[in-house]
Amino acid sequence: MDDDGELARALARMLGDRGFSVSIATSVAEALGYMSAPLEVVLLDLVLPDGNGMEILRSLKSTRADTEVVMMTAYGDVDAAVEAVRAGAFHFLTKPFASLEAVGLIVDKAAERRALISQARYLEEALDGVERGFDLIGSSPAMQRVFGYVRTVAHSTSTVLLEGGSGTGKELVARAIHHLGPRRKGPFVPVNCSAIPEHLIESEMFGHVRGAFTGAATSRRGLFEAANGGTLFLDEVADLPQLAQVKLLRALQEGEIRPVGSDETHRVDVRVVSATNADLRSAMEEGRFREDLFYRLNVITISLPPLGEREGDIELLAQHFLRKYGSRAGRPLTGLSPEAVALLRSRSWPGNVRELENAIERAVVLARDQVLRPEDFEDPAKVPPSRAKTSVEPEGGLARLPFRDAKEMAIQRFEQSYVQALLDATEGNVSEAARRAGLDRANFKRILKRCKSHVP
Repeated sequence: MDDDGELARALARMLGDRGFSVSIATSVAEALGYMSAPLEVVLLDLVLPDGNGMEILRSLKSTRADTEVVMMTAYGDVDAAVEAVRAGAFHFLTKPFASLEAVGLIVDKAAERRALISQARYLEEALDGVERGFDLIGSSPAMQRVFGYVRTVAHSTSTVLLEGGSGTGKELVARAIHHLGPRRKGPFVPVNCSAIPEHLIESEMFGHVRGAFTGAATSRRGLFEAANGGTLFLDEVADLPQLAQVKLLRALQEGEIRPVGSDETHRVDVRVVSATNADLRSAMEEGRFREDLFYRLNVITISLPPLGEREGDIELLAQHFLRKYGSRAGRPLTGLSPEAVALLRSRSWPGNVRELENAIERAVVLARDQVLRPEDFEDPAKVPPSRAKTSVEPEGGLARLPFRDAKEMAIQRFEQSYVQALLDATEGNVSEAARRAGLDRANFKRILKRCKSHVP
């Protein structure tokens, strides 16, 4: 927002070259039209034709506290600069500027600060969840959608079916639904359906009375009664045998259970959350899973994305597990090197979050110093192969070159593939790509420029 249209256009061109999406307003009236849009950084003139920039600054900070504001003025007024900083401005620039590049560097730093604060907020929210007993962490759009579903369904009584591969966090989501809902003071009872022998499933689920079968020396309540007033989490529900499916359907429909060997039914108040990494629809069509039970369990479905589709969450999760296992091991680890972060992001992680957690736990044990580096993840039996395709080098490839030349070429190719992957993942947003790379925007731009210079 600047009252000098020519200067505003020059700043817009410079910031556009640095990867920012820029809008120009030359008056308060124009500026107000942009207030509902997502604003990362605002360059704001102190004096505008139809108003005072300080008023806009205070308004922005009261409604959009996460937006960074850089104030500008042609008048070297120290009092105004102090007032602007006290009101929440990130920086104060006096016109004429030393150079447009100097302004660009300040905007870069403002954008970087905003990204760091945003990341810290996500982490604080995630750690708040950890303290309440569930470990859901993620800032990626895919996980934000999951969090939205969890908050919405937590206060309902409907059954929820969680779909997702092994290690995607289905039990964590089930715990979150329980802890965020009105049943949080009741029990949360998890059960792995595939781990119970078929002949014991009915007894485990619904209990039994003394003498109901050989070995039943005492009466025992089942999982439904144990979860009364709370939540029963049925993991790997696709592995339930047909007879158990019939009994489970009745319990869900009637709210009643009958212990094995008893003629009496017991009322239970249980919310059921189930999970599967199998395709229940295919199992239903093949006759292995009851259609009526499928629709009873499938009132609300939440699909959990694999870690490979959550690239923006890998560093966040890695930092969380680093703190967790560093504290447990009594090791003063401070973080991951940018190279280690790049390595983790290049992996395919077929075991999802659980596999990443195992890799971090192992790296904490093997770490050479206070920062995790790529060499701490070198065990090929534990770390999955790279997502990047192995290239076939023509005419003998790198092995035909002297060591120094081969190393330089390998670094060039890594930078090009890594930077391109980041830009693809962020749809060309340089600021977001720099944030994911763990670099400030200026350094990332230099690497990007270097990569472009190497393209034939």
